[in-house]
Amino acid sequence: MDKFFKITERGSSLRKEIIGGLTTFFTMAYIIFVNPNILSIVIQGEDGSSLWTGIMVGTCIAAAIGCILTALLANVPFAQAPGMGLNAFFTYTVCFTMGYSWQQALSIVLISGVIFLIIGLSPLRGKIIASIPAGLKAAIGAGIGLFIAFIGLINNGAGIVRLDEGNNITGLNLANDGVWNNAAILSIIGLILIAVLMAWRVKGAIFIGIIATTLIGFLFKLTELPEEWTVHGVSQVKDVMFKFDFAGLFDDGMKAILPLVTAIVSFVIVDMFDTVGTLVGTAGNAGMLDKDGNLPGGDKAIIADAVATCAGSCVGTSTVTTYVESSAGISEGARTGFSSLLVGILFLLAIIIAPVAGIIPGAATAPALIIVGVLMMKSAAKVAWDDMEIAIPAFLTIAMMPFAYSISDGIGFGFISYTIIKMARGKFKEVPVLMYILTALFLLMYILKNR
Repeated sequence: MDKFFKITERGSSLRKEIIGGLTTFFTMAYIIFVNPNILSIVIQGEDGSSLWTGIMVGTCIAAAIGCILTALLANVPFAQAPGMGLNAFFTYTVCFTMGYSWQQALSIVLISGVIFLIIGLSPLRGKIIASIPAGLKAAIGAGIGLFIAFIGLINNGAGIVRLDEGNNITGLNLANDGVWNNAAILSIIGLILIAVLMAWRVKGAIFIGIIATTLIGFLFKLTELPEEWTVHGVSQVKDVMFKFDFAGLFDDGMKAILPLVTAIVSFVIVDMFDTVGTLVGTAGNAGMLDKDGNLPGGDKAIIADAVATCAGSCVGTSTVTTYVESSAGISEGARTGFSSLLVGILFLLAIIIAPVAGIIPGAATAPALIIVGVLMMKSAAKVAWDDMEIAIPAFLTIAMMPFAYSISDGIGFGFISYTIIKMARGKFKEVPVLMYILTALFLLMYILKNR
């Protein structure tokens, strides 16, 4: 096992890989419940019955496939699962706004996955990563740090920062009408605990902090043991498997082409740059990139992502992507695919005993994400801030990720501004041809999505 995963060779250990895998799983286990909550709004039985359990099982299967493939093909410590944001785009934009049925939307996800797979298998995948300027690669890492810290701060509206009904930030969330917000208080306790452990250089500080905060959560009545330890209706997954409707995509003839292209391009671009951004940004911060600024095995991780997206559509879930929460496990020392393999196995086990994953409250994982954000901000020091040609695109990349709540939007703003500034300065040759193409694709996506 050590030889296969190169654990010792990469300066890791079995202990670090296990703790890293457990940490990553706990910080992203929320997707087991959140994804079916979002998708079940549109994915329903013919009689309008809920298919929540079937979607939950499909979520776990898709995540397990992505994680295990990443482990065995790429040998990198990144976990995959149906992406947040992408599932909302599936439900509210593709189904509600564009009018597609959920069967047609799953068909679109499969098509986008195949296109992403073709890109992943071609030499284009390496050229895309190589075309990103070093300053923007550093900015992507810092931007992801702010993004993941922001996720920890808002914690689905129950975190340290308060959101109103429109998801607008309104201030701190320490108390409501004179009553202390236990979730926010517990998050702060966990944040202080992990910070102190990190300052003392305690090994496994983030993982220890999650477990300790979970135990403290019993005092706040935020940590509760499940009444049942098994999930009923697991066989319901058959009701969402292979429910494609390709013919229905063309019911309106030629009029159907533009909206279909819009949906496919949006899925492909968001998935591609969420994955590429997470791989490059997180790996760069952890010192895992080679001398050319590339992640060894990163190309195969992209292939695993694409295959998982195709498989996910077959089991009734939206696009699978690489999770920024993987940085929590990497911060604990995970450096190989063994940690990803462990995450995949845990997702499979969650199918049977999903309530176990629900024991860890969001207030216990939120501090871990904030601390990871701190660790990832150091890559911002690699940006040449005295050179406005790169400083402005880098700042927009960093700022737009949390503000737009999207890794791909942050990258898009960075690419577009970088290309325009270089062109305005007459430095056309300093911009790789592929960068021009990617900039055009981002512009096209924004135009089509906002027609």
